[in-house]
Amino acid sequence: MTATTPLYTKTLTHAGMWSGVISRGKTLRLTDLEGGANVGMLLYNADLTVERYNMPDTLKGQHTFHVRHPFCLHSDMGRLLASITADTVGWHDTVCGCSDAALAAGKYGTQTYQTHRNDFFRSARECFLIELAKWGLGERDLVPNLNLFSKVVADESGRLTFVSSHSRAGDQIDLRLELNTLVVLNTCQHPLDPDTTYRPRSVKLEVFPAVAGPVPAEDPCRRSRPENHRAMENNEAYFALRA
Repeated sequence: MTATTPLYTKTLTHAGMWSGVISRGKTLRLTDLEGGANVGMLLYNADLTVERYNMPDTLKGQHTFHVRHPFCLHSDMGRLLASITADTVGWHDTVCGCSDAALAAGKYGTQTYQTHRNDFFRSARECFLIELAKWGLGERDLVPNLNLFSKVVADESGRLTFVSSHSRAGDQIDLRLELNTLVVLNTCQHPLDPDTTYRPRSVKLEVFPAVAGPVPAEDPCRRSRPENHRAMENNEAYFALRA
C-alpha cells in the first residue's frame, strides 16, 4: 500500500520535463491536474543504462497493445523496470512515439525562447534529449517511449486514431520501480493529438517511500502474467548477486 506522505513532489508545466533516479521499491505517482494530459516516459536501469524499457517485450509478454494496472514495464534484459500498481485511466499508449521539431512546427507554428521566454514551443524529442544529456546519454539511447494518460485505438485496417479527452482532471497512475531506475519525462502533447493549439497540460509528480521486503507472491502485477512473474524472479536474482 502506498504511503500517504510523498518524499518528493513537483508540478510540471509548459511542456515540462524532468529526470531523476528513483530507487527500487519506491512508487512514482503521476496526476493529470487539468484533464487531457500526456506524459512521455523513458526508463533506464540507473546502475546499467544500456538496459532500458523495451516496448516489444512489454507488449508481447502481456498480449496487449496498451498498458494499465496490473501490467508491468519490461526491460530489454528480461527484467522489470516498473509495475503499474494503481491506475484510474485504464489505457496508456505504447506505440506512437513522440513529437519532433518538424511535427511541432507544422502543427503549432514556431514560438522561440528569444521572443516568448518560457512560453516557447518545444517538441517531446527535444525534451527527451535535454534530460538524457544530463546523464551522459543521447540520441543513440532513445527508444520507443510510453505516452501515459493517452489512448490510441486501431481499426481493422490498422489505422490509428487518437481518443480526445481520455484522461480527466485528477486521474492518476502509480508506478512501483522494480530496479533503481532513471526516469525521464516530459508533458508535450501526444504526436497524434489533433488539437492544433499548443497547450501541454500540467502534471503533478510525487515519489513515495518503498514498502519493506520483497514483492509478495500474491502481488497483482506479479501474478498478472507468467512473463511478469519470471521477470520478477530475474530481478530478485539480479539483486541477490549484487548484495
